[in-house]
Amino acid sequence: MDLPRIFTIRESSHRLHNPITPGKVAALGQALPLAPGTRVLDLASGSGEMLCTWARDHGVTGTGVDISTVFTEKARARAAELGVADRVTFVHDDAAGFVADEPVDLAACVGATWIGGGVAGTVELLARSLRPGGLMLIGEPYWRREVPDQETAEACHAAGKDDFLLLPELIEQFGALGYDVVEMVLADQDSWDRYQAAQWLNLRRWLDGHPDDELAGEVRAELTGEPARYTRHQREYLGWGVFALMAR
Repeated sequence: MDLPRIFTIRESSHRLHNPITPGKVAALGQALPLAPGTRVLDLASGSGEMLCTWARDHGVTGTGVDISTVFTEKARARAAELGVADRVTFVHDDAAGFVADEPVDLAACVGATWIGGGVAGTVELLARSLRPGGLMLIGEPYWRREVPDQETAEACHAAGKDDFLLLPELIEQFGALGYDVVEMVLADQDSWDRYQAAQWLNLRRWLDGHPDDELAGEVRAELTGEPARYTRHQREYLGWGVFALMAR
């Protein structure tokens, strides 16, 4: 049970595995706001940066769950580095279907709603761990504007334009599921650039060090095509945000 190697190669230097900057993560924590002792469950927690920095800055406690062995180890190392290993725990497990042993104050899935088969299923999954009146965080892509054709949708790593909604429609979907949107932090183009462009350097450095690896051809193909694909399509059409929700 693990992520494919190409994913950990691509994001090997990333502390945040979504188009969100450390400053935006900090701003979200301040906006919520997070009280000391807030209990957090973070599904698909990646390298643990959100949970670790919030434990340091706000005194939260909690558990992160991720399917990647590499990222889980990085999360544990980050917790030790920031001196919060006594407050946060990172579990290597499939986040799909994971439910906390006891209700938490904040349940999050930031950028991995495939664990619930989409937004609705992930909201339902997180609700199973959330105490009444608690906060839910969902990180999700959306279309910045109408997608003109199937080619553009696929170039944004979508099967089709129906995979994502426009931002107002996504907000309305949360409402239809019975939740009020009470905060949001959206990626801007600089956030996207930092997330995507850092991957190209990771790929190139890995390729220089592993020219004979079985994945070298796949890495070379990705490095050759990704910058143009991203700048031509994804940068223009795909947005991303973290949305704080409370049940009505």
